[in-house]
Amino acid sequence: MTQIPDSAPAENPVEGAGPVAENAAAGPEILTFGCRLNTWESEVMRTHAQGLGETADGGNDVIIVNTCAVTGEAERQARQAIRRAHRRNPEARIVVTGCAAQIDPDRWAALPGVTRVLGNEEKLKAESWSPAAMAEPRAVSDIMAARETAAHLVTEFAGRTRAFVQVQQGCDHRCTFCIIPFGRGPSRSVPVGAVVEQVRALVRSGYREVVLTGVDMTSWGADLPGRPALGQLCRRVLRLVPELERLRLSSVDPVEIDEDVWQLLELEPRFMPYLHLSLQAGSDMILKRMKRRHLAQDAAAVVARARRLRPDIGIGADVIAGFPTEDETLFEETRQFLAEQALPYLHVFPYSERPGTPAARMRAVPVPERRARAAILRDVGAQAAARYHAGLLGQPLRVLMETPTTGHSEQFAPVRLAQGEASVGEIVTLMPVAVDGVGLVAERI
Repeated sequence: MTQIPDSAPAENPVEGAGPVAENAAAGPEILTFGCRLNTWESEVMRTHAQGLGETADGGNDVIIVNTCAVTGEAERQARQAIRRAHRRNPEARIVVTGCAAQIDPDRWAALPGVTRVLGNEEKLKAESWSPAAMAEPRAVSDIMAARETAAHLVTEFAGRTRAFVQVQQGCDHRCTFCIIPFGRGPSRSVPVGAVVEQVRALVRSGYREVVLTGVDMTSWGADLPGRPALGQLCRRVLRLVPELERLRLSSVDPVEIDEDVWQLLELEPRFMPYLHLSLQAGSDMILKRMKRRHLAQDAAAVVARARRLRPDIGIGADVIAGFPTEDETLFEETRQFLAEQALPYLHVFPYSERPGTPAARMRAVPVPERRARAAILRDVGAQAAARYHAGLLGQPLRVLMETPTTGHSEQFAPVRLAQGEASVGEIVTLMPVAVDGVGLVAERI
């Protein structure tokens, strides 16, 4: 997979998980794989490791690799990146962390050039990045014993025009295909006050859009006093940081969207009209074997309600192709469901075995068939995207510019200026006049 763009909203990557971010103006080189939460955590590490390993000639001899374990391809790409980094700079100290390192630290410690392996809890602690601590080859605690998640003040995301704020960590659910709970631990929520402080700091730093992110976003608040829901957090952020122009959510569980989120979607112009659903399949049998908490009709009801409240809403979804036991009939159920729902922003990836999960012991679909089915579903998504973008023609769109000529609208539609340029980070009003193979082509109004 190529580099995931700044704009990617989902928590799960498509097949593979190429580096989300590489390098920065200062500090160690950081290679980040996988989800938006990893992106945020890399910025925390960048702050803690500032100045670490600087050489006399202004270089840096520390490389941090923040791994992902959601697919085998994600791990393969991280291993390749480590080997390349070691060949390029054999004297560099390579620190490996992230979900893959948390789950199997021995495997990553054995790679050439790796001098330190950090667990997901340890990587966010400032003391883990002291010169003395860097001499220790390993610091990986029992993530399942974690009961809190600390807030960290991040004010800059290198090379990005939107900022991410962690509001939740870990997962208490056990989908049969997923190893991530064993890399992230149980669900823990960041208190409202800490989230508000982080958002306020980011706005002061110049960010106009903030994305709230976590492992299981809709479980936010379940471990806090009064058990507040995610929508209440969003309301507080918008009320207490009135200067924030755009608030967006990362991936959400279809059956756990609370009433405050629905009301914000309908009535709050600063709450972006976009939902990214952790869908995974459109076949009830496959959803049950995945141990998901929704059926196809539940997801369809969510899509219908979202479009009723905000007819222009952009909707994305994560989908796994070729899950174990998926025959042609069950695959066709998913294909038909996605075609009927016409979701424009699909993240489709072939099923990847995760050792230690129940699905890894189920009857497997051959890998070539998984890939073929994934290609079919991606084509369904591309057709839906083309129709959705055509429906936005002639409607003024407010676009956050990520390069001088490209950006994303409030609905998360990719937009390209037909001519001229705009300032990166600026929100401009554009009129879409055509649809191309990527998204919309627009002109200034």
